[in-house]
Amino acid sequence: MIYVIATLTVKPETRAEFIAAAAACIKETRKEPGNIAYDLHESVTDPTKMVFVEQWENAEALVPHRAAEHMKTFGRVAVKCMTAPPLIEVITPEKVDVR
Repeated sequence: MIYVIATLTVKPETRAEFIAAAAACIKETRKEPGNIAYDLHESVTDPTKMVFVEQWENAEALVPHRAAEHMKTFGRVAVKCMTAPPLIEVITPEKVDVR
């Protein structure tokens, strides 16, 4: 299992447009094979910071996700809304013994 954390900074005046495009993308992404969870969160300290938290069965599931038409559509809107390139981190759960 892997997680993807994507942090995007959006212009305040484009926030509503960004969220609307994200909602459409989220709806379609949740239908993709290998997707476990796909959610958008807003920073409580900076409302211009939007954070996608994604959970996937494996890294291979990301290949068709990145090429999906709904991702391309979202990308065309997001690029107009962002103030900087997104910060994307792919992480894996660490097996920690907490006994």
